[in-house]
Amino acid sequence: MKKQTKDKTFNTIISGYGGQGVLMIAEIIANAALRRGYDVKEAELHGLAQRGGSLECHVRFGKKVYSPLVMRGNADLIISLETLEALRACYWANKDTDILLNKKTFNTPFSAEQLVAKIKKVTKKISIVDADAAVEKLTGDIISANIFMLGLAVKKGLLPLKKEDVWKAIAEKVRPQFLEENKKVFTAAFK
Repeated sequence: MKKQTKDKTFNTIISGYGGQGVLMIAEIIANAALRRGYDVKEAELHGLAQRGGSLECHVRFGKKVYSPLVMRGNADLIISLETLEALRACYWANKDTDILLNKKTFNTPFSAEQLVAKIKKVTKKISIVDADAAVEKLTGDIISANIFMLGLAVKKGLLPLKKEDVWKAIAEKVRPQFLEENKKVFTAAFK
């Protein structure tokens, strides 16, 4: 797990398209960080969560956070639910930024491999997963791919938050009728 001290601000970018659960991941991370006693700031950068529209959220937490926006080149972690959006989010990355990437692509003439090659020019610390396939195999749908990606970020130690706090934040955010499915998906990320 990445060592997080109360003195250092941890900078996270979540990117994808509206309808993929980008806002939900941001809210869950913010809630879990609050549970750990961190000062937290969160912002939706653009896209306004319009279904199919490009969307990036910033979540920063630490001892004292003054701005919700990550400065250029200062992201510690980028969680991207789509490959082209991961490349766009590299604006906030540096050579030490971890990127957790769902290998899905939308509306681009480039292959995932071509996009990843461009991302590797910024950072080589990329974990690529087919979250859609993993979640579809578990549930028959891809709707919870965001929760799977969040679980992987915690499991891999990319996000310095405790599994229990993240789960509690998920349980508060997800509607009761979808809680069991999300628990199944979140748990599967740790296997």
